[in-house]
Amino acid sequence: MQPLAGQDLSHTQPRPMHWLTTATAVAAVVAAASFVQPPDATANAASAKPGRTAPAPDARAVTFPLDCGPNRLDVVKQVSGDLDGDGTTETVATVRCHSEAGTPPGGVYVLARTSDAKAAPRIVATLLDPSQKLSVQGLALHDGTVSATLLGYSTTDVPRCCPDVRTDTKWRWQGGKFLRTDDRAALGTARV
Repeated sequence: MQPLAGQDLSHTQPRPMHWLTTATAVAAVVAAASFVQPPDATANAASAKPGRTAPAPDARAVTFPLDCGPNRLDVVKQVSGDLDGDGTTETVATVRCHSEAGTPPGGVYVLARTSDAKAAPRIVATLLDPSQKLSVQGLALHDGTVSATLLGYSTTDVPRCCPDVRTDTKWRWQGGKFLRTDDRAALGTARV
């Protein structure tokens, strides 16, 4: 086998001092690079908004003002987003008492995180109170607008299984409160 060119030269044989010099040079370059940043890299921990990275409030961690007696409370659906434009994420939840039959009334609540990260989220607004005896379907959130379909009854004679009034409802944060708009229509169910 023929030796490679320059293999016998003394300066081509690495020695411990060679490795130490190389490691020192690499460390100096890395340290210098950490001090050099692009001109637009001005964000720091003090300027970041604390709510931007916090997860959305979880409706399962909230005690709702709904008395279900011996039945459990069901969180039917929850949607999350920034409702008031402050950069934090709120959650809108629809809840109702558990029922094996019928259409139990529901409530729609807006939840927000507290400043204590370990504390449960708090209810900051009630969009629909269960005392209104309406059922909630199709809860959604798009561009800061909460929408849902509310089902109710035109008279007390209508069986509780079969709502006959449908209201497509939207809530939007405006002027420091949630404003509600409705499109109400009869479902057209036959009455016996």
